[in-house]
Amino acid sequence: MNRIYVPVQNPEEIQKLKCGQEVLVCGKLFVARDAAHKKLFEMIQKGNKIPIDFKNGAIYYMGPCPEKPCEVIGPCGPTTAGRMDAFTPTMLELGIKVLIGKGKRNEAVKEAIKKHGSIYLATFGGAAVLIQSCVKSQKIVMFEDLGAEAVREIEVEDLPCIVAIDSQGEDIYEVGPRKYAQNFR
Repeated sequence: MNRIYVPVQNPEEIQKLKCGQEVLVCGKLFVARDAAHKKLFEMIQKGNKIPIDFKNGAIYYMGPCPEKPCEVIGPCGPTTAGRMDAFTPTMLELGIKVLIGKGKRNEAVKEAIKKHGSIYLATFGGAAVLIQSCVKSQKIVMFEDLGAEAVREIEVEDLPCIVAIDSQGEDIYEVGPRKYAQNFR
């Protein structure tokens, strides 16, 4: 199984990954959900400088549950990525190379992924505690007022994912059902 290290040192690495391939993500990810994406998008639209360098980085669509005193972070499963579709092309223009969430993406996002040589990884819904064990550190870096939806920087080790949309735009949510259907003809 391939490991992806973020920030991506060599973007050609992720361009070699193919739809359906299993990967382990290691390194620093930014965590942001709906409310944070909306605020970031508004800042960009107003011409304000974003205080985070997203170049060659990754965004994980997640808002953690509260952590217990002995935990680094609470359970932190993915949210439905399609809710961020309106903002994703803009985020990719900022240099994001890896998107992580669950569920389908729209055509505009797939085109932006191809244009920017990025990838979309799906991780496992319903596995928030498993994913929690992959998080080694976390800190809020923007929009603390948003609580669980604040932008965080987390450090992960061996976060299990599947390449859902590769840099060529091949989409597991389209390819997978076709392959499955062929087995029953």
